[in-house]
Amino acid sequence: MSSIKLNKSEEPTAIKVWAEGRTIFIELIDGRIIGFPADRFKILKKATNQELTEVKLRLNGFALRWENLDEDITVPGIIAGSFQLPLQKNLKKRKTKTKRATI
Repeated sequence: MSSIKLNKSEEPTAIKVWAEGRTIFIELIDGRIIGFPADRFKILKKATNQELTEVKLRLNGFALRWENLDEDITVPGIIAGSFQLPLQKNLKKRKTKTKRATI
């Protein structure tokens, strides 16, 4: 039995968005913070770090908008991992080199 009650009619929404370097972060209404590499999206990959910082929340936190880049990304798409471009090879290598704790 699950102690988590899910309301499937509610889509996840963000209450805050910001960029740090080439990473975009969103804070969800439930307190989770999710980050993703900007380079996973074609238009964002071409953007400067300054352009990435110009992101705004739209549609009551349902979407991210870069007005000058004419780019929109939905929050549910981010959470689902619906990225346009594959993970860069150097990021994959870094993750595989990370040692995992054994119990």
